[in-house]
Amino acid sequence: MAAQVKYSEVEVGTELPAQTFTVTRDVLVRYAGASGDFNPIHWNEKFAREVGLPDVIAHGMFTMAEAIRVVTDWLGDPGAVVEYGVRFTKPVVVPNDDKGATIEVGAKVAALLDDNRVRVDLTATSDGKKVLGMARAVVQLA
Repeated sequence: MAAQVKYSEVEVGTELPAQTFTVTRDVLVRYAGASGDFNPIHWNEKFAREVGLPDVIAHGMFTMAEAIRVVTDWLGDPGAVVEYGVRFTKPVVVPNDDKGATIEVGAKVAALLDDNRVRVDLTATSDGKKVLGMARAVVQLA
């Protein structure tokens, strides 16, 4: 499956539809099972606090994966992501309630590259704090 977005239809500054993702403790436990990352900072409040965290935090790779969904949903093809990288700037703190935490993600085309590729810059925040820095993806367009 190829990207549904055409290179000729985008320009620098094109904004992708923003999305908000909810993260609950239940989601973290399921992610731990799928990823094999059972570090207690992601599920044990007492342990997280003992190591200096404000509460349980989301897995960095989970946060990174949620953010790229804005790009893959826009593309219509996850295989069109050629490169993706981030810096983790702040943790996503997940309280022990039904509401959980939210990750707000926006993205825009930052550069037109050769071979129908574009660079997309992402912003991700939770509780008003930037949780990913230097979040960039290079994607192959049609």
